Amino acid sequence: MKGFVYILECADGSYYTGSTNDLERRLLEHQSGEGANHTKIRQPIKLVYSKEFSKVSEAFYREKQIQKWSRKKKEALINNNCNKLHELSECQNDSNSRNNQA
Repeated sequence: MKGFVYILECADGSYYTGSTNDLERRLLEHQSGEGANHTKIRQPIKLVYSKEFSKVSEAFYREKQIQKWSRKKKEALINNNCNKLHELSECQNDSNSRNNQA
């Protein structure tokens, strides 16, 4: 069964990432306040990203990955900016040897 991963932008500017096997139905649930608590209290919402997978388990796996991402990395995905997406995947802390080179 195919699946979808999706990102919603809420009225307060926050993002909600989810997965489903029926994207149209799930969007209607979110819009009617029957979706997740996050979207229920941050209406209205709009779909800003979705991707179809051949299996719902693949969409669920991708959802869990995206949920761990920074806002900037999610925005790179939403804007289909693959170069920025790769750059934001690199370690940015002080212990990273590439950042410590002078």
